[in-house]
Formats: sequence, structure tokens, C-alpha cells
Amino acid sequence: MNTERLMQIALEMAGLDDVPGDSAVHHPGARVRRLLAGIDLRAPELLVARQLGHDAVLTHHPVGLGTLSFHKVLWRHVDQMVAAGVPEAVARAAIADTAEARRVLDAMANIDHDPSIARLLDMPYLNIHTPLDEVGRRRLADVASTVSPDAPVSALVARFTEAFAEFRAAPTAIEVPVGRPTHRLGRAVVSHGAGTNGGYAVAKAYFEHGIDTVVYIHCRPDEARRLAAEFGAAKSLVVTGHIASDSVGINPYLDRLRHEGLEVTTASGILPGTERP
Repeated sequence: MNTERLMQIALEMAGLDDVPGDSAVHHPGARVRRLLAGIDLRAPELLVARQLGHDAVLTHHPVGLGTLSFHKVLWRHVDQMVAAGVPEAVARAAIADTAEARRVLDAMANIDHDPSIARLLDMPYLNIHTPLDEVGRRRLADVASTVSPDAPVSALVARFTEAFAEFRAAPTAIEVPVGRPTHRLGRAVVSHGAGTNGGYAVAKAYFEHGIDTVVYIHCRPDEARRLAAEFGAAKSLVVTGHIASDSVGINPYLDRLRHEGLEVTTASGILPGTERP
């Protein structure tokens, strides 16, 4: 196994043709047999991996060039919103400010810090973000589709908890910061796999164009309060939890790697899931 193949497997599982801007092989390598995988593995963990005898390090969240190009992935929200019935012009306006802010702020980062340490240690290093989030989004959406629109929002929360061991193992709980668990679920959409959550603007676009329940994996409290004040009487926002939801997308990929013969050690937040074929 090599780092290129590690990336390609993730793309295949997500149904993507190209490596998204927030994912990259930062230091390539071959003959990978023992892999250390985590949600945030940076320079210190690269040394730990070397000391523990691992052949490569896989981190989820963007580092290096994946940080610099992160803003490009945010436009995936547009495709998701349009598919749910939001007009394209509205969808593009909803994400434009966030994408530009991230472009400017991420350009200020020291993007080569962690990759440079990988090179010094000659430790193969890559991060895979959007492909694994897309795997997670599809899994969440598949489960959400089994809940009747006439059921309460609480039924969706219960179904997520029943379906995914990651949520049962998480120290955090699935929350409904906008609306009430007793609200009718109605039309629901899982907004995930587009860099980060769309905050107030994206949820507002969904709510104003026929979506009754939006599922985010995280949301800033100030934006949730704003949504609650404007839409809480009739609409709902379900927040499933950042690390647990990331794990929902990561675990099927790691299971695939294990089936391909790799020894995979998890760290840095990956919660245990139920292995599926």
C-alpha cells in the first residue's frame, strides 16, 4: 500500500473523481503496513508515530496545502442546496462571504509547518477530509431517509443514535438547538461534506426554500440563536456532534483498509463504530 492508493480508496468510496482542495498527500510513501490514523495528527504525533513503528500517518482535518485550498470546498454547499430545491443564485450568495473569509484567513496560516516535520522525519503523511465527510454524509442521509416526515424530530435523533455506535460512544449528545424535538420532521436535509457547516446563511436558505429540518454536525451558538429567533417556531436544526459525526465517515474507510491487510491504530478522537462489509 502507498499513500496514493490510500487517497484513491477514499475517493472511490466517496464517489469523487478528483482530490478535493482540503485533502492532500503531504509527504508520499510506499510499503505502508502500519498506519496511525486520527482526526488531528500534527507534528508531535508524527514523531510519536515514528517512535511506535508506524509506516504512515493519516489525519482527517486539513493541514498544509489542504488548509490553503479549504475555501474551494465550501462551494460544495451550493450543489447540496440546489439538489434540495434552493435556487442556485440564493445558494451561491449564502456561501460567498464564508468562502471569501476562509480564503483570506487561511492564507495567513503557516501551512508548511506539519508537512515540513513529516519531510524531516521521512514519515509518509496525508490528510483526507471531504471524501470521508462525504461518506459520513451519505450514511447519515440514508438513515434520515428511513424516518417518516410525519414523525417528530426526536425520532430522527433516536434513529441516528440507534444506527451509529459512534453516537452511542460519544461523550457529547445530539442536540436540537433550533426548534423542538416535538416538531414535525418534515423535509430533512443533511448538510455535511462541504468543508464545514454553512452556519446561519445556509440553514436560512434551506428553511426559506422548503426544508423543515437541517442536520449539521456542528454550529456556532450565536448562529444557532439567530436561527432559533427567526425560524424556531416552525423549523428545526439538529446538531449531531463534530467528532462523533466525523467518526461516522472515517470508520468505514478504516475498516476497508483493515480488510486490505493494513494494521490501523486510531487516536485523536476517532470513536469506535460498528464494522460493516
